[in-house]
Amino acid sequence: MVKVGEQAPDFTAVNDRGETVRLSDFRGRKVVLYFYPKDDTPGCTREACSFRDDYGQLQEAGAVVLGVSPDPVESHVKFREKYGLPFPLLSDPDHQVAEAYGVWKEKRMYGRTYWGIERTTFVLDEEGKVLAVIRGVKPEEHPRRALKALGAA
Repeated sequence: MVKVGEQAPDFTAVNDRGETVRLSDFRGRKVVLYFYPKDDTPGCTREACSFRDDYGQLQEAGAVVLGVSPDPVESHVKFREKYGLPFPLLSDPDHQVAEAYGVWKEKRMYGRTYWGIERTTFVLDEEGKVLAVIRGVKPEEHPRRALKALGAA
C-alpha cells in the first residue's frame, strides 16, 4: 500500500463524463482520492453522500475529490446523477489503479472469498505526495477524516 510521505502513483482513468484524466492533471491542488467497492450499494452510497455533503468544506480546504471504483462509466453516471454528486467518479474496471495503491485485496464475506476494493482514502498535497491514508473507518467518516488531514477540521 502507498504510504504517507510517498509520491502517489500517477494514473490515467476515464471519468463519468467519458473524459480521460490523469492524476497529474491535478498538480497544484490537494486531492482527496477515495476508493470504494461499488456504486449504489448501502455503504458506498453513505460514503459518496457524505463526501457530497462535505464537498464545500473540502473545496474551501483547496481539495479536489475523486472517487474510484471498478464500476463502468455508465454505472458512475447513474450513481452520480441519482445522488447529485458534485465530484468526478473514475472507472477502474481492470483495477490497475486500485492495485497501484494497494487497495485491491482478497476479502471475505458470508464465508465467501473474493477480490475487491478495500475502502481507503488517500489525501495528497499539491505535489502529489501522500499526506494521509485513511483505512478501516465507517463510510460516512471518510470525509471528516480527510478534512482533518487537510487541516480543515
